[in-house]
Amino acid sequence: MLAAFDGYSEECKRIMTTIASRLQAVRSRIDAAAVAAGRSPGDIRLIAVSKTFAPAAIAEARAAGQVAFGENYLQEALGKMAVLLLPLEWHVTHAQQDDRQREGDVRPSGGVASPQAGSLLLPLEWHFLGPIQSNKTRQIAEQFHWVHSVDRLKIAERLSISRPASRPPLEVCIQVNVSGEESKSGVRPDEVLALAKPVSRLTGIRLRGLMAVPEPTSDIGLQRSRFRLLRQLRDEIVRNGIALDTLSMGMSDDLEAAIAEGATLVRVGRAIFGERPPHSD
Repeated sequence: MLAAFDGYSEECKRIMTTIASRLQAVRSRIDAAAVAAGRSPGDIRLIAVSKTFAPAAIAEARAAGQVAFGENYLQEALGKMAVLLLPLEWHVTHAQQDDRQREGDVRPSGGVASPQAGSLLLPLEWHFLGPIQSNKTRQIAEQFHWVHSVDRLKIAERLSISRPASRPPLEVCIQVNVSGEESKSGVRPDEVLALAKPVSRLTGIRLRGLMAVPEPTSDIGLQRSRFRLLRQLRDEIVRNGIALDTLSMGMSDDLEAAIAEGATLVRVGRAIFGERPPHSD
C-alpha cells in the first residue's frame, strides 16, 4: 500500500509541474522572439491570462515565478483574489483534487495542512482585460493594478474617480480595434488620439499605452501588420506630447509577431494553463 501511495504522490507532483514547464516554454519563446527582433528579453513582460481557471492554477503559476495575471470577468476575479489569501496548502490540496476530478477520480485528498506553509501573500499583480461596464468601474479601480481595455472617456473618468487615494494611480491602456471587427471592443484607429488626450489628463489613473486583440489568423504577415498599426498609433500619440511606453499585444498563437513589432506586454493563457474551460456567468 505504501508503494501505491508513493506512486500516487509522484503523479501529483508531475501534474503540479505542468504549469511550471509550460511557463518556461513560453518564456523561452519570448526570449527567442526578442533576440530575433534585436530586442532585450527584459523589455517584455508576460501576463498569464488566468480567466476561467481555478485559483489553484494561479497558485501553481505563482510558485513557478509568475507575478502578473490577467482576468476578464470581474466577479470571477474578485472570488479568486479572496481565495488566494487562504493558506498555501489549501491551493496544493485543491489543485490535486481538481486534477483527479478531471480524470474521473473522486477520492478525497490526502493533503495535510502545514502551519509552516504560510499564506499566498506574495505579490500578485492583477490586470483587467475584458470589456468594462460602468457599474463595475469602482471595484475594478479598487482591486486591479492595470486595466487594458479602456475604450470610452466615460469609463476612464469613472476609473479615475473611483481609484482610492491611498493607492498609486491605476495603470491603463486604450484598447484599439485594429482588425475592424464589429463584435470586438475597442476604439477605431482614427479615434485613438482624440481619446488619449483627455484620458492622459485624468488623475487617479495613468495612461501607459495601447492594447489590441486582433482577429485570429495564421497569416504571419497579417499578424505583423495589425501589430505594426498599433505601434504606429502609439508613436503618433507620443509625437503629440503624450508619453506612452506600453504596447499590450500578442497571445499564445502570435506572440512572436507582436514582439517583432514592439510588444512590451504579452498576454498568454492557453499556452500556460491548457485548454480553457467554459465560463459561466
